[in-house]
Amino acid sequence: MMKRQLTLLFLAAVCGWSASVAQPDNVQNVQQTIQTANDNAQNVQQTVQIADGMAQKVQQHLETTGQPKAAEGKYILTVGQLAMTIDAQKGGKILSFKHGDQEIISQLPWPEAFGSTFWTSPQKEWNWPPVVEFDKQPYAVEQKGDVLLLTSNVSEKLKCRVVKAFSVDTADSAIVVTYSIKNESDTPRQVAPWEITRVANDGVIFFDAPTDGISPAGLMNFEGKYGAAWYKADEAPQNRKINADGRGWLAYCAKGLLLVKQFDDLEASQPAPDEAEIQVYVNQRKTYIELESQGAYATLQPGEQLSWTVRWYLLPVEEGAEPSETLLQKALGVISSAASRGK
Repeated sequence: MMKRQLTLLFLAAVCGWSASVAQPDNVQNVQQTIQTANDNAQNVQQTVQIADGMAQKVQQHLETTGQPKAAEGKYILTVGQLAMTIDAQKGGKILSFKHGDQEIISQLPWPEAFGSTFWTSPQKEWNWPPVVEFDKQPYAVEQKGDVLLLTSNVSEKLKCRVVKAFSVDTADSAIVVTYSIKNESDTPRQVAPWEITRVANDGVIFFDAPTDGISPAGLMNFEGKYGAAWYKADEAPQNRKINADGRGWLAYCAKGLLLVKQFDDLEASQPAPDEAEIQVYVNQRKTYIELESQGAYATLQPGEQLSWTVRWYLLPVEEGAEPSETLLQKALGVISSAASRGK
């Protein structure tokens, strides 16, 4: 339409259809009209570019339940009001686990003090620091349907590879993490899976185990109440760690949130040497706590792998972070609901 109007103006000027076209004021008006039209066209083009850019960002950040979305190597899984953020570029760590805008995982900036990671057990196989291929280096990323797969490099020391598979269970409002360890050597290897989740030194930790079976005895103040072992976060000048034979779940409550993790219930003989199904590590002073769980110790033949699954639940609670029958029943309710679905 704009081109047609300009053509008509040009013909009017050439053919003398209107004497007024030749008048200086009218010529100036026509030039201003042309300039305005050009400015408008440029604005339209810029608007289209902005709209295209916004559409692209919306596509990149679209939150569809069960579909991971990526930004700068970080992937977010959502189900209901839960959101889990995983950093594929830095050890495949779980950086965040939220209910709405409430965070449950430690966000401290120090190395080994934040997020949730995965190691192989027993620790005496690698001592310290953690194996870099599993804990620090980038993981290869692949998405198969609704499953986000992260694959580590082969550990130069252990000759194993770790794969982490993240998915959501919409029926159960859970995020499911399945860890696999594959023997990439030409000789048999003995190993167990080990998940480590860091939280604030606050609130209360509880699980199903007799307090007299928690070792070392007396290192941390565990109380037996309502059929569970309870530890209320406290402060000490030294690092502390305990082992316990639990019943396949571990819970933590702080600041109105209840975190429940479910995994295989092991027999007392199944963990790796000097390790345990459930471990709690409290860093010195009031810094952070590690919630740790381990799977069965197994012998892997060359090329063979084991898999171990942890189901993550997070729900708001009105109860304070104190031992109570109500809090215990909420944790058990989550676990029994999953069990009734064969999870």
